[in-house]
Amino acid sequence: MNAMTTFERSNTGLTPPPSRKRNSLAKGKMPKWALPAIGAGSIVLGAAASTLTGFAVASFAIYSALLFLVIASVATTVVEGKRRGKNAMWTYLIYSSFILALLPLASVLYTVLEKGLPGMSMDFLLTSMNGVTGAVDNQTVAEGTPVIGGAYHALMGTLLITFWATLISVPVGMLTAIYLVEYGKNGPLARAITFFVDVMTGIPSIVAGLFAAAFFGLLLGPNSRMGIVAAVALSVLMIPTVVRSTEEMLKIVPNELREASYALGVRRWRTILKVVIPTAISGIASGVTLAIARVIGETAPILVTAGIASSINLNVFANWMSTLPTFIYYQIMTPTSPTNVDPSLHRAWAAALLLILMVMALNLIARLVAKIFAPKKGR
Repeated sequence: MNAMTTFERSNTGLTPPPSRKRNSLAKGKMPKWALPAIGAGSIVLGAAASTLTGFAVASFAIYSALLFLVIASVATTVVEGKRRGKNAMWTYLIYSSFILALLPLASVLYTVLEKGLPGMSMDFLLTSMNGVTGAVDNQTVAEGTPVIGGAYHALMGTLLITFWATLISVPVGMLTAIYLVEYGKNGPLARAITFFVDVMTGIPSIVAGLFAAAFFGLLLGPNSRMGIVAAVALSVLMIPTVVRSTEEMLKIVPNELREASYALGVRRWRTILKVVIPTAISGIASGVTLAIARVIGETAPILVTAGIASSINLNVFANWMSTLPTFIYYQIMTPTSPTNVDPSLHRAWAAALLLILMVMALNLIARLVAKIFAPKKGR
């Protein structure tokens, strides 16, 4: 009889239609249009709140993010329950923090591109400041002609000093890391080296510059400012980064690879050279490239070790040299023409854009190198 009743009910249309079942299953979920609507409303309210206190992009972004976080979390809690509301709150908090963290980067890139692109030209890249005086800048402003003078000498100085700093830092850093991982085995000397590497990581850059200047001052005299001194100062900053990155990469090499090599009678130094380093080479190369990107924009150690120059000097072992950071600093702090600072600012923004492009290129190279040298995966 129960079976007949169920059959009769199904035939008389008392069974809920499929559409009602789907709606009942979807009950208690935020509709798809809710979050976009809350986001749009938060942007409008954030703009209004920022206008009340003097509109600014930073305050507008902060107000909008906070309003979206609160409104979306409360709405999710009311509709879907306390548990999902708490999960949504933390999810939206992470997203909002990520967006807020990107805003300064986007602002810097936009500002540098806006003010630096007009000054980027072949003349800027292939000429130096030799012979450019305040009278030249005054004439440029008066006649409305393109700005004369470029950053070729600073660009070459940056490349040469960074190259020599890398040449000093990479062998020292890699050999130190190899000792810590393969030979030190957490012994007293290894612990001491690790401690001093940690201390060197937090050394201010100006201290590294003063150390290099004082060291070469004792050897060559008090006025020994040249590119190699700056390279030594930068190497003091690079070595801890190279040591740490190489050490971590060597640690993740499986011990089974070392043991298999030892089982075949291969000596330790050859195992390190032929097995361990090739396995970790992608991470090591990436860490070295990032260390170069970290020091290429240093200003303070260059000022006290290499000075500033307006002419081209390709010899790091003689005379003063200029780099892009010091070029930017001097163009802003001591304009070529104190009465017409626009040409100097023009050069400074172009050099800043060039420096950012170099750092971005180094980071892309690091990713490319890591991908190329990464161990091939099996099927």
